Amino acid sequence: MSRLPSSHRTLVHPDYGMFQIFTEERGIDDPALSVPGEEPLSAGEHSVYVGSLQNNVDVSLELQSWDAEPAPEDGRDGHRTVPLRPPGRVIGVSQITAGGLTGLLTLPAPAGTGSASTTAAGGRPTRRSSGSTRTSTRRSAKRRTRPSPAGSGTSPGSGPTPDRTPAPARPRGDGEPRPARGPARFPAPVPGRRTARRYVDGVLIGREEETAAVARLVDGARAGVSGALVVRGEAGIGKTALLDAAARGADGFRVLRATGVEAEAGLPFGALHMLLRPVLPAVDGLPEAQAAAVRGALGLSEGEAGGRFLVGLAVLTLLSELAARRPVLCLVDDAHWLDDASADVLLFAARRLHAEGVAFLFAAREGFDAPGVEELSPAPLGREAATGLLAERFPGLPRDVRDRVVAEAEGNPLALVELPGGLTDEQRAGRAAAPAAFPVRRRVLESLGARIDRLPEGTRLLLAVAAAEGTGELGTVLQAARELGAAETDLDPAERAGLVHVSGVALAFRHPLIRSACYQATPPSVRLAIHRALAGVLDGDRRALQLAAAATGPDEGTAGELERAAERARRRGALPSAVPFYERAAELSADPADRARRLTRAAQSSITVGRTERADALAEQAAALTDDPVLLAGTAMVRGTVEIERGVPARAARVLLDRAAPITGRDPALALTLLVMAADSAWAAGEAGAVREAARLAEGIAEEPGGADGFLPAPGSAAASVSALGLLAAGDVRGALPRLREAVALAGAAPPGSLIVRLHLCAVALLIGDDAAAVRLGGADAATTCRRGLLGALPAVLQMQAQAQLMAGRHRDAALSVQEALTFARDTGQTHRGARLSAVAARAAAIEGDAERCRRLAERSAGTAESAAAAECALGLLDLVSGRPAEALRRFGGALSGPARATGPAVSSSADLVEAAVLAGEPERGRKALAGFAEWAQAADRPWARALAARCRALLAAPEEAGGHFAAAMAEHEAGERPFERARTALLYGEWLRRRRQRAEARDLLRTALEAFERLGAAPWADRARAELRAAGETAPARGGDAPASLLTPQELQIARLAAAGASNRDIASRLFLSHRTVEYHLYKAYPKLGVRSRAELARLDLSDG
Repeated sequence: MSRLPSSHRTLVHPDYGMFQIFTEERGIDDPALSVPGEEPLSAGEHSVYVGSLQNNVDVSLELQSWDAEPAPEDGRDGHRTVPLRPPGRVIGVSQITAGGLTGLLTLPAPAGTGSASTTAAGGRPTRRSSGSTRTSTRRSAKRRTRPSPAGSGTSPGSGPTPDRTPAPARPRGDGEPRPARGPARFPAPVPGRRTARRYVDGVLIGREEETAAVARLVDGARAGVSGALVVRGEAGIGKTALLDAAARGADGFRVLRATGVEAEAGLPFGALHMLLRPVLPAVDGLPEAQAAAVRGALGLSEGEAGGRFLVGLAVLTLLSELAARRPVLCLVDDAHWLDDASADVLLFAARRLHAEGVAFLFAAREGFDAPGVEELSPAPLGREAATGLLAERFPGLPRDVRDRVVAEAEGNPLALVELPGGLTDEQRAGRAAAPAAFPVRRRVLESLGARIDRLPEGTRLLLAVAAAEGTGELGTVLQAARELGAAETDLDPAERAGLVHVSGVALAFRHPLIRSACYQATPPSVRLAIHRALAGVLDGDRRALQLAAAATGPDEGTAGELERAAERARRRGALPSAVPFYERAAELSADPADRARRLTRAAQSSITVGRTERADALAEQAAALTDDPVLLAGTAMVRGTVEIERGVPARAARVLLDRAAPITGRDPALALTLLVMAADSAWAAGEAGAVREAARLAEGIAEEPGGADGFLPAPGSAAASVSALGLLAAGDVRGALPRLREAVALAGAAPPGSLIVRLHLCAVALLIGDDAAAVRLGGADAATTCRRGLLGALPAVLQMQAQAQLMAGRHRDAALSVQEALTFARDTGQTHRGARLSAVAARAAAIEGDAERCRRLAERSAGTAESAAAAECALGLLDLVSGRPAEALRRFGGALSGPARATGPAVSSSADLVEAAVLAGEPERGRKALAGFAEWAQAADRPWARALAARCRALLAAPEEAGGHFAAAMAEHEAGERPFERARTALLYGEWLRRRRQRAEARDLLRTALEAFERLGAAPWADRARAELRAAGETAPARGGDAPASLLTPQELQIARLAAAGASNRDIASRLFLSHRTVEYHLYKAYPKLGVRSRAELARLDLSDG
């Protein structure tokens, strides 16, 4: 077999330019082409790397001999230039990714060439033009060729006409663009060529639609588009068959497989280890922190894993790197039995795939929650398909027996092929009655049980050991089986019966139900002996699991092993897997105090990963077992968090206060944490009395000890801020706000170690209107939570950050923060966080004039008094700009008189109420609102607040006095805070000047307002300013060109900003929890929109948001 030589050469095609070719793979013996100065190239398929002078792409070439004349040496590195000239056969390109055909690409022959016969992938001759040999395009790290849209006008048997339009600039390597391809760009593949290929050796009977859906997923990955799919259904419905079909259709892919095993469901990252085992050497190529996270999670090194989300990012990066060489297919069977840590990490990665060429296919029954991932639910086979399947597998069955089996199977494919195997010869022949009808699963298990019962005793024992061991490690199974009296030869009958398959050192059951049947057919006493034998040959977490399975009553030794396994899981970032370890340790604890402590740890671990309902149940169990105030405080923290996430903060505050009081002297740090949570919850619920109670208890904590744990505080300002909130709840605005300002300033100078306290102080910054401090604190908190893997707190951090960004006029940043918060809330199970996020988004929609969206979001914001008040204020703002001041006044009045009247969104809307009251002809209501707001503005000492107070005075003043108030307001606005409010003041002032016939001065202000509204995307406000400007005698200028930031999607903007600041693609990916291929994709989309070709040009753009 001839190979391309290791040195590269340069070839020239008259239409498609010059290519350098490097060897990589294989060829087949056939008539050869001699290239002068080189060894012969054999015809056949060669996987090579082609770097054109204009772009780079991986391809596989199928070479045929052609008429070529050698050209002189080109003088560069000894390369030879070979022109490919008609009428000889020339190189063509077919879309083959790592050996798998997805469509046909050809390089058309120049005019006047004849036709030539080339060889198709399966060896069948086909007729094409002489310019149509085959090559396969393989995605590389540098360029990924994508299929063209359907309907390109090409026939299945011919290549498309090459696209002569230059391709957009694409970021190179780390974001630098490549030159446009121009005429030398490769043509797109003919749609549908690959999808016509069957995925199985014969038809997967009755599963045409399901097979097509799986084919689309695989073909998408082949074309560089990642995706994920969950195949969900009952046992035996055909989920595994679809996974096997996908694997057979993924020729040229790297296929990674894992199977959830019931016996191993508590083993942290066990399934992840199974999936990644073939590619573990590639972990060394990951960024150091990510590599350490994977090694720590899989137990390959000492040290902590850094949190499951860092492990998830590492897995995402690893799969992206693997897919740079060839597409990757990850098959996960029995996902409902995955350990929780593996499930979290795999779903985290699957949901963030975009442009890498990775496909995830999960098969699961109920019990595997995968929000955000598309699902496919195969239905039972119809009678015709069921009969066809049965006839194919058991062609000799009499018709009446076949009809009975079809009826009993109820369309379940596994039942169709297993039920006949459980019949006796007489029953199969129709000479004896079949057993009575049972539910399908029971019938299948009984059929399998009948087959197992016919095996020798030693074989049954060995199968039971394998079922209990779970992972299929043949050496472990045989070692434990020998302890129980079985021999290696006992495996042979099971393999001959088709129940298991042995390959090398691995033993696999043909179907999970066979494993279940083998285990269930074993007497309980034998099962206990099996688990003890396995514990004797295993160590670490697996030993602990087997000891737990063998335990029949309280056993402190085993409980201790399980608790140590839970602590190891926590250190490895596998908090979901720590929960069942703690739970089982609690069950085996003889001492109620130990049981309560372990249940509390289980509850805390569960709430940290967002499993609120489970955490609540565990905390309740622990509380019932102890009267220790500190343990009860720990359970209260969990239960308080649960109530907050359920949307009942008033109940949370009560739970927290009741358990904080008894420990203020015994454990002040824990007590203060509970009081911070209680004060925040009570404030959100509008429970002023509970806020004052928290403040009173906080004042009694003199010393504030430090700590760095995510639960316990290190606050220098927590007690002071809680105490100040008590003053504010009592109506002492002047006494409270200066103390709150001091607490925020102290937090900015020396951030506390507690995440809970930092979140509290960020909320306080929002409350007092210090938007800049809230953005700073929120940004720092987001970075800290990501770095420490505490992403359960990230939705709350991003919610506060979004609110501050919106007030600061950074609307696109706010939209991105909301989007990210919703994603992480989904990942961590925080279903009730959406109400608060919807309230923030509703205000943005009101400013932009999107009435339908604003109302839809407001409907979703009823979770707490605070979010409901914020949503009502957003609707009021929409009414105000839409010319409905009376309705706006009603809404603002309700929000500012309800339980959330002192919250940040309600206070900020006091100025809106004043404007609505004046327009609705009820100025007295406006004066009353102004009195309270003016006091607040003076105590808050924020320029924007003083500006709004002055604006309100102008609206309520006599006409001859309003000008001075407006001028004072504009002077305060010079500080630059809250640009939307500054534009509104300019608009109102300009309207007032126009009415007083001071048109020149009015036009200046109205132009300022119009420009600001347009920059902020506040369309209805801009329309109002434009109309006023026309009334003032000036035609409104045409809207200027869009600002660069407005041309991009929120995620493109975020990535472009980081790239412009000098961050590499990998740095950006790590920060945003994406793959660097996805980062590259978004830059590829952003560069043409911005009209730039390099990071240097990008850095020169103004990408600010407004």
